[in-house]
Amino acid sequence: MDNNKEEIFSNEDYKKYKEKSVGNEILEWLESIAISIFIVILVFTFVFRIVIVDGKSMVPTLQDGQRLIISHLFYTPKQGDIVVVNSKGLNKTIIKRVIATEGQTVDIDFYKHTVTVDGKVLDEPYINAPTARNDNGNTYPMVVPENTIFVMGDNRNESTDSRNSLVGCISTDDVLGKAVFRIYPFDSFGRVK
Repeated sequence: MDNNKEEIFSNEDYKKYKEKSVGNEILEWLESIAISIFIVILVFTFVFRIVIVDGKSMVPTLQDGQRLIISHLFYTPKQGDIVVVNSKGLNKTIIKRVIATEGQTVDIDFYKHTVTVDGKVLDEPYINAPTARNDNGNTYPMVVPENTIFVMGDNRNESTDSRNSLVGCISTDDVLGKAVFRIYPFDSFGRVK
């Protein structure tokens, strides 16, 4: 008696076997694609978002039409960060730089064109022009209220920001995230500073 057993497939059985293998492979591919799409959706819902810069208030740092990735998971605004926020007064989403956070004192001298936070004049190599425009929204110096931030555009004289009473200080609950990476146009691809 021969202990070697060989399975012998009829042509019909072999066809069924191959069809089952191809079907299983297609199902495995579909499952992998579905899981990948689900993970991408989770990442872009809870970790990153893509936003489009609208306008010239952040020139020269950001240009109109650029696409940015913002990070918002466990994010707390810090002075100097570029953030995307919901402005209830303007009824739209805006992108600005954090100048001061809660409890800090902001003073703007529109004649000397200086912005001072907690007694220190800010070194602002990123601005487009000296700060000359006062939208009469605030009197200075002012203390940034609890759970809010004071924001300004880098293009100070073309920016509607916390100096304007329609914007004012922004609630930290209205901060959508920090701009971290520029993805379009490709010639400006890279980290947002």
